[in-house]
Amino acid sequence: MVSYMSVLMYGVGGIIVAGMVLLVALQEKLVYVPVLPGMTKSYPITPTRLRLQYEDVWLRSSDGVRLHAWFIKLFPDCKGPTIIFFQENAGNIAHRLEMVRIMLERLQCNVFMLSYRGYGASDGYPSQHGITRDAQAALDHLTQRTDIDTSRIVVFGRSLGGAVGAVLTKNNPDKVAGFILENTFTSILDMAGVLLPFLKWFIGGSGSKGPKVLNCLVRSPWSTIDIIGQIKQPILFLSGLQDEMVPPSQMQMLYAKAATHNRRCVFVDFPTGMHMDTWLSGGDRYWRSIQLFLEQNAPKNEDRTRHNENESVARSCCLSIDTAG
Repeated sequence: MVSYMSVLMYGVGGIIVAGMVLLVALQEKLVYVPVLPGMTKSYPITPTRLRLQYEDVWLRSSDGVRLHAWFIKLFPDCKGPTIIFFQENAGNIAHRLEMVRIMLERLQCNVFMLSYRGYGASDGYPSQHGITRDAQAALDHLTQRTDIDTSRIVVFGRSLGGAVGAVLTKNNPDKVAGFILENTFTSILDMAGVLLPFLKWFIGGSGSKGPKVLNCLVRSPWSTIDIIGQIKQPILFLSGLQDEMVPPSQMQMLYAKAATHNRRCVFVDFPTGMHMDTWLSGGDRYWRSIQLFLEQNAPKNEDRTRHNENESVARSCCLSIDTAG
């Protein structure tokens, strides 16, 4: 007779084997979804459809992969802040154009939209290592342009894009003025347990329980929780409390980790915001939160000069008082 313990061990072993098969065979398809069901890889529309002025930009990542992007300007000589927008994991940049159109109008900014490798018109196949290179190529391109104020570059990432943006911002403290992330996960390791609950005991991030024996099989861990605490620039956290994909508690964990090391962190939540529509359901408060963040951390040249002059006057006054004392 097979003992109860033997049955239990066989069951656990079966779960581990099934988990290994899923992780090895399907993980890229779960993490990266360049083509939505029933649609093609190509862009369904271009910015022209929304009467937006744009430039097709072609880049080479550091490993030679050819990338496509749209650089969309509010008007030809706009010197407002430039936002690098990193999208979610599903679909392509064309599916975000309506949101970007409103972003341009409300924030008086330029927007650079990168197609990750394997997405849209970009070549290659998506991976964490590759997309990290792609993001760096996008930033390097912007810092070499002469038609924008390169001191006002801000990174904005939603969901997977927040993980991408966190790495880029951390790696470029002198090139990125600020970082905005929305509805982003702590790590893919933690999300695996959310999407596949039966694996929760065997896979997870640094704060999870269990042996985590399957972590070594994850090729794109995107551990934002380990990156966020190393970012020195100002960070704005935008969290939809009705997020049906990423538990809002993960955004709170990211904020807590960042705020421990960085005093320039702001957390704004939106009671009715879901994973993909927080920018819409958040209404005027959503856009005002971002606008205030940009005004404070990516100001116009004259505002920056005035701010520096005020700081110099304040320091001089303090010095005079100390000397008199």
